[in-house]
Amino acid sequence: MIKGLMITPPVIGRISIGKVVEKNGKRLPEKDDEFTITTQVQIRGQWLLHPLDEVLRQAPTVGGIKEGTMPSSDEGGDAVAPAAPQRAGKRSLQEKMGVESPGTVSAPPPKRKLRSIPVRVLFNDPDLNLRANYCMFDRNTARPLCVGDGESCKRITAKGLESMACPGPDACSFSMGQCKPYGRLNVSIGESDELGSYVFRTTGFNSIRTLTARLQYFAAVSGGHLAAMPLEMRLRGKSTTQSHRAAIYYADLVVRTGLSLNEAIGQAKALAAQRQSAGFAQNALDEAARLGYANGSFEDTPEEAADIVEEFYPEDTEAPTHPDTEALQADNTPFQAVCTGLGSSPLVKQRHGPYSPYANRP
Repeated sequence: MIKGLMITPPVIGRISIGKVVEKNGKRLPEKDDEFTITTQVQIRGQWLLHPLDEVLRQAPTVGGIKEGTMPSSDEGGDAVAPAAPQRAGKRSLQEKMGVESPGTVSAPPPKRKLRSIPVRVLFNDPDLNLRANYCMFDRNTARPLCVGDGESCKRITAKGLESMACPGPDACSFSMGQCKPYGRLNVSIGESDELGSYVFRTTGFNSIRTLTARLQYFAAVSGGHLAAMPLEMRLRGKSTTQSHRAAIYYADLVVRTGLSLNEAIGQAKALAAQRQSAGFAQNALDEAARLGYANGSFEDTPEEAADIVEEFYPEDTEAPTHPDTEALQADNTPFQAVCTGLGSSPLVKQRHGPYSPYANRP
């Protein structure tokens, strides 16, 4: 295993609330009132919709979707729309009255807003499914500069990677107001790829706090069978003084539609027993994930973090540059080289040199 590289769950798609739009020549984050499931491919600055997005929108209820019937493609592509009904030259009386005659192909049901998604998590340990930290990024290079949990942090300085105390974003003089919470939740949808995941990234306190609590609670009430719980990501809204009483939306986790908590726990225990009898070692999977997370210093590479930086620092705001960051940029020391001690390698410098999140965008 390559040291210094954090091994994270394989990602086959993304879940988001909103998107980045271009206004007056600037790329700005725009919140939405529904989920969107996309691939990991961008076309003209926009993420390509995943086929699952179309399937879930056309379903009348999430609880009625049978797992295992989802498309398994993770490369994107447009979903195939239902064929339009063929009409005869003359309209029949039934058609004029709005009554379908036998054998008539009905129009496809209207798409609903995607505000709930049937999911399971990969691990029994809540902290392996949702990683939440205080993070500070370099706006120009999209490299993480400091990642902490309120007690300790790992920080890139002119001397290299250092571990030190983390006072939190409100009391940290290093962050200069640019440190924010950042969470990543990995979930599976359907059974086409049980070890593949869709990642939900968020910088919102409401989503991070709610998801953390739900995962801890479900792990406790299920007796540690969190990975087998039939869950559902649900969008919730609230208004606050800070939002000027406008609605803001955040992600929540609940038991799947149509199930009570007791029924969900019963299904989780039955599924866990079935997996164990088949030889599925859930504890070993959790330990493998734990070792993978411990193998590196930072989870996001500059390429992955570039889109998060757009939400951290929209183009209409100014983000100050810390003196230590200026020293790193002047030395042209790559982020990965600081973490692994490979700064003298020309190959590393060529692969991980200065990076602009907007360089290849139209």
